[in-house]
This record gives sequence, structure tokens and C-alpha cells, in this order.
Amino acid sequence: MPGLGKARNRIFINPSRDLSASSDTIAAMNRFDNLAPVVHTIVSLLVALALCGAAGAQEAESEPPPADHVGHTRHHHRHNEPHPSAPDGSRFTTSRTGAVLPLPSETDAFTFAIFGDRTGGPVEGVAVLADAVRDVNLLEPDFVITVGDLVEGYNATPQWMEQMREFKGIMDMLLCPWFPVAGNHDIYWRGPAWQRPAGEHEQRYETHFGPLWYAFEHKNCWFIALYSDEGDPESGEKDFRRPECQKMSPEQFDWLEQTLEKAADADHVFLFLHHPRWIGGGYGDDWDRVHELLKSAGNVTAVFAGHIHRMRYDGPKDGIEYVTLATTGGGQSGRVPSAGMLHHFDLVTVRKSQVAMAAIPVGGVIDVRDITQPMVNDMLALNGLAPDFSGPTAVASDGATDSLVGVTLRNPSGRAIEVLAAMDSRDSRWRFAPDHDHAVIQPGDTCAFRFNLRRSSSGWDRAFRSPQLVLDVDYLTDGARYPCPQRRISVPLDLTLPRPPEPAVESALVLGGDDALAVPSESLALPDGPLTLECWFNAETFGARTALIAKTENSDYGIFVSQGKPAFSIFVGGSYLQAAGEAPMLEAGRWHHVAGVYDGREARLYLDGTKVGAAERDGVRGTNAFPLMIGADVNGRGEPMSHFKGRIDAVRLSTVARYDGQRFTPARRAAADDDCVLVLNMDGIVGPWLFDESPRRAHVLCPEELELSADGR
Repeated sequence: MPGLGKARNRIFINPSRDLSASSDTIAAMNRFDNLAPVVHTIVSLLVALALCGAAGAQEAESEPPPADHVGHTRHHHRHNEPHPSAPDGSRFTTSRTGAVLPLPSETDAFTFAIFGDRTGGPVEGVAVLADAVRDVNLLEPDFVITVGDLVEGYNATPQWMEQMREFKGIMDMLLCPWFPVAGNHDIYWRGPAWQRPAGEHEQRYETHFGPLWYAFEHKNCWFIALYSDEGDPESGEKDFRRPECQKMSPEQFDWLEQTLEKAADADHVFLFLHHPRWIGGGYGDDWDRVHELLKSAGNVTAVFAGHIHRMRYDGPKDGIEYVTLATTGGGQSGRVPSAGMLHHFDLVTVRKSQVAMAAIPVGGVIDVRDITQPMVNDMLALNGLAPDFSGPTAVASDGATDSLVGVTLRNPSGRAIEVLAAMDSRDSRWRFAPDHDHAVIQPGDTCAFRFNLRRSSSGWDRAFRSPQLVLDVDYLTDGARYPCPQRRISVPLDLTLPRPPEPAVESALVLGGDDALAVPSESLALPDGPLTLECWFNAETFGARTALIAKTENSDYGIFVSQGKPAFSIFVGGSYLQAAGEAPMLEAGRWHHVAGVYDGREARLYLDGTKVGAAERDGVRGTNAFPLMIGADVNGRGEPMSHFKGRIDAVRLSTVARYDGQRFTPARRAAADDDCVLVLNMDGIVGPWLFDESPRRAHVLCPEELELSADGR
């Protein structure tokens, strides 16, 4: 029967099915509390069967399947069976009618966490361990168990004792019990040979951490910790690289056999050791006999190990899953994190019929109690943190500079922030001293950074790139640090660029429909008041939403030519004021001049010198810090969108309302005067820049894929 499944002989309804229930059905379910237990069970089954039958009868009337917006089937890949569920009126109540919601079964389940290696890396790795403790305390599993290498070890007694106290001090902050497993770093002695005790650090480990092997029972499951560094049974040598040193002693093997017999009635048995001996190689083949013992037990579910500092799954083999963890603070290359080369801990959920396992990157657990509205407001403010530069860096006509740049940051949030400020450039000819600096800034305080910027007299070429200030900001709470997205801000430059000669044939910027020029907002800095935005353009086509020149992200201004209909939008008084043509009036393949004018109250749109639209409103202009896009609009990440395809020339932005009345004659070239903040006549590219003829000299970085060509006018 569609929609009906079995789990442990219980009938349940697939929760993905839309099963309607009448008010009488719900009422009948709610009256189950007054029935005798036997009748209660019979009626529950009948109701479930009736609902499933009704659902089957409704299949012919069901809606067509929804469109696939997911684009993948990764969520179809499941290791285990769906959890048993069933409608149960004794545990469900509502005053509404609607789909019957299956309830989960009330069988016991529990979770435990496993930590990977702590050692083999820098001493600061204990900070990662501490973060893992913080994460696990948010999840509150029943207990935590390790897979060994708790201390750096490979030392003598004093250093070992210090590291032991450090590790236990961190782990003892767990809300739940924790259990150790011995690894080679915990046991191997590297002090003076004449002082080496028998068994090296074994006795010390058992005194301060616990037995080298042991087992415990929890909720009808057994957990067995093994010792995988007993050493060569003849010489006593300890070496994980030699097979003769990687054998389980008869004493431990016999104990394991007895423990498995004691756990014969357990739902699951889990084993933990440091070395993943089942992978062979230097471990030899001694694990084969251990595996046969585990196999014969019949209820061993999984074996966990560490040591290799990367995740690895080998199983299931004869029904036993073999899992190797990477690190929880140990030496970690991080070469391919998505392939298990990362700091993590495993979280295991145990049910009688199945076990779920997942690896959680350290630091990946978010404390929901931290995400208050003030915290969100602080993070949004930090995401737009604007550095205050001491002034533009002067660059000589040969491209050389040796300048000191000051950067001031103010913490606008209600908590301390940690800032890493660095200088960087895609142009390797820049030199910075220092290349980075960092500071903790208290709420409301400011901090000043200073950098020396140097560049040799290498001239101008398309490979020139401005230096950038790179900001990494962490918001500090009592229990976590929350990173803001990295920001890269171009250092303002005072460039002495040679003016390109006026060409004999006018040229224009060619845009392919997926590119644009970005003019930094700080280069424009328009006051609240009049402005004029204008250009010449020749479009190949007009899309449903096509921006010509714009920075309209719920603020500021722009000119659009969507579907051949020109429009000028400017954000005034809390919303957009728009002057637009009444109908599509633009022709593809033809040059047009367009101008958007705002005089402080009225917005006007001119096409080829004729006013085609107007609108007015009082209010303050709304602005943003996003770049002005030439050939596109801007999105909330400062990236281009709604691209224009065609050619653009004679771009001019002014701080006055240049045109009034019904008509004017557009000039072929944009003239520069004191009211201009941007004038791009596309005469030539100097180095990587389009030359700005305005007094601002806001030369625009031109991506290498963009070119100028004769405009054909």
C-alpha cells in the first residue's frame, strides 16, 4: 500500500504524504485517552489504515509534483532507515483540522562525541581543543571519548606532567563525563635513556588518566577502550612503524574476549583505540585475528581510531564500521579540508536498530543564545566598517611612491572586536612594512594603524594594481568569536597620470553583457542635492532589466534601459523617485544620448536632448557606499548585475542640474568643469585606468577583458 511502511512491526505513515483528516477523525484520536490499552492499540491501527486508504483514494486528485529547484539529489543519500513513527492521539492535540502528523517513537536514543588527536602540532593546538569543548557543551552529548594522543609527550616526567594538567584542565570544562584512550604521544619516553622507566609513561598515564584498557556499559551498549602501543612483546620496544611492535598482548586479547562475552546482550558494542591497525602497512596483520573476534561477537557496530591526522572510513567489513578521525587540535595540514583534513569531532547518535555518525568541524556549532538582535545589529555595523585613511597616497608620473599611510578604525559595536589589518596587492611591485598588524578594539574606541607603501619607478601598464587594505574582523563574545566577511578596500591614490591624447576617431567602451566598470563610491562623494548623470550609448539588445549606469541598492541613483524604455531613478524621501519614458523608444544598434537630472525636488529624464519624463518629491536623498557601475547595476555584495550589452561613451556625473526646459543639444564629448565628479570620454587606457578628466581625477580601474573601440558615430 503506498505510504505505508513497517518498522519493528509498527505501522507508520510516511511524513512526506499529505494526509487530510476530518474533525471527526481528530476528535476520535483525542478520545483515545479514555479507552482501555488494548482497544487503544486496535483503534490506532484502524485509524492509520483508514487514513492511508483515504490518501490512496485521493492520489488521482493529487497535484502534479513540484518543480525541481534543488538541482541535486544529495539529500536522497541516506545511510539508515527512516525512524519509526505513527499517529497517536494520546500524544497529539489541536483545535484545527488538517494533515495528520506522525509522531516519533518513544524508544531511547542517545549521543556521544569522539575527539581526534590533540598533539603533533604547535602548543597552541590546545586552543582548538578548548573550542571543541565549547562546541560539545552546546550539544550536550551523554559523554565524550578520545582516540589518543592527549599530550605532546615524547619527553621526560616534568614536561609530561605539565601537559597532562593542561589537557585535563581543558577537558574538565565539559558538562559531560569524558574518557581517555592512550596514544603513542601519551606513552613514549624521550627523556634520558638511563631514566626511562619500564613501560615508559604507562604507569604515569594510568595514575593520571586511567587504565590502559577498560570498558563500560551505557544504555545497553558497551564501550571498549583498547591500548595499541604495548610494544614488542620480546624487547619491549615501542614503535608504531614496526609490525612486531603493533601486536595485541595475550593479556589484553583475553580481556577483550571476556568483555565481549559480558556484552553479548548489548544492542551495540563500540571500540576505541589510537592506531588504525586495520589499514595494514607498518601495522602488520595482527588486527586480522582481533577482527575475527569482533565478528564472532555479532554485535560490534563500529571501531574508532586516530593517529593519521586525517579522516578515513574503511567499512563496513562483516557488519563492522571502521572509522578514523583526523585531529582536534593536533598537527593539521588542512590541505583538503573537505576530504577530512581538518580539526573536527564526531557526533554519534545511537538507536537500538541503527547508528548515525557525523563529523562536525571545530568551531562550527553556533550558540543560538548569542544571536540576539543587538548582536545582529553589531555584526551588520561591522560588516560595513569604513576605514578612515590619512589621505590619498601620492604616486608619481613614473609610478613610484614611498609613502606612510595611516588607517583609523572605530569599533561601532557594543563588544570588543579583534582586527587583523593587512596590506596586499595583485601587483607584486608593491612593498609594505609592516605587511600586517592586529589589535583588539573596545566598544566605541578607535585604533590607528600605519603602513609604509613603496613602489619602484616601473611606469604604467595594464598589470598595475592598487594596494588594498584587507580587514579581518572578529566580534568577541563571552563564549565565541564571530568572524565578519573579509573586506578588501582599495587604498586611495593621488595619481599623476599622463593625459591620453584626444583621438582622431572617437572611441567607446565595449561591454559584452557580463562585465562592467566599477567606480568606487568614495571617489564620487556627492553631496545631498542636485546631480546630473549622462552618457552616450549604443545597445545591441535590451533585456527585461538592463542597467546603463547605476548604484541603486535600495538607495542612490541610476539610469535603466530595460526593454528599450529609458528611466532615471533616484532615492528621495524613503523611496525611488522615477522619471521614465512612457513607452519603449530606444533602438538597438543606434547611438542615443541619455541624461538623468535631479534639481533637489524634480527628477527629469532627457533622451537625445528631449525631455521624456519627469516626477517630483521633497525629501532627503538616500545613499549607499556601493560602487557606481558603468554597464550594470550593483547588488548587496557590491557586485555587478542587470548587465548592459553594447557600447558606452562620454559618461559624466555632475553636482548640478545641467539641463532644464524641454530640449537641449547633447555635446558629442563630455566637457569637464568644476561641477564634475566624473568625466570619462573613453579616449584611452593609461596603465590599467580609464582617464577621468574631472577635477576629482577618479581614474577608473579597467579590467583587462574590457577594451575600447571606434564608436562609429
